[in-house]
Amino acid sequence: MVSLSSGRSRPLLRLVLAVSLDGRLAPAAGGAAQIGGRGDRRVLEESLVWADGCLIGAETLRRHGTTCLIRQADLLAQRAAAGREPQPLAVVVSRSGVLEAGLPFFAQPLRRWRLDPGGDPACLADGPGAPARDRASAPAGFERQLCCGGWQAALEQLALAGLERLVVLGGARLVASLVAEGWLDELQLTLCPQLLGGAHSWLPVTSPVVDELRRGWQLQEQRLLEDNELLLRYGRPGLCGDRA
Repeated sequence: MVSLSSGRSRPLLRLVLAVSLDGRLAPAAGGAAQIGGRGDRRVLEESLVWADGCLIGAETLRRHGTTCLIRQADLLAQRAAAGREPQPLAVVVSRSGVLEAGLPFFAQPLRRWRLDPGGDPACLADGPGAPARDRASAPAGFERQLCCGGWQAALEQLALAGLERLVVLGGARLVASLVAEGWLDELQLTLCPQLLGGAHSWLPVTSPVVDELRRGWQLQEQRLLEDNELLLRYGRPGLCGDRA
């Protein structure tokens, strides 16, 4: 097992989402999930400051075209003061690796890795420091590729790469796969004063939930945000000391 400076054997995973009062991510008609306001944007960027990297589902990236960036000057200053890169690493979770080369994501000022948690570990390829034969197998636009044979191995590989804190930005399929195996450690939900209806829940209704995630969540933070939005952050027992 990989040992991190925090004593954990893998990164801590924090899911960050804005949801409606009825738990929906997007309107019933579908489309990109963009229901949060200014308060939600602030707490999202705060979590990006906290994170070493972000897990982003490929379908979510296709829908939005970009990922979230830290933009507020005081938060960028916090990253700089800590000697960290301005933006956390973007880790795109994709089995196929098929993404349009023209997506604005590839022009954003951040580092990009591709992760296939179910792929053959033999496809692992590093970026700039790797042999040319390995760099050639990484998808265009990505500096590194990880194929890991399951989530446990994937998270251990990310830990070996120095990632101790990961923000999970969705989408629903990625979240469902993490919940089914019990990998989520924190839930940061911005509750937005809307009722949307429809089937686009943050956790699909058919998704299994591992027993250890069904109950026992502890409230770590609650904060009233702008526009009557409410931040609720829950953690699993024993992890409260890992939040900063």
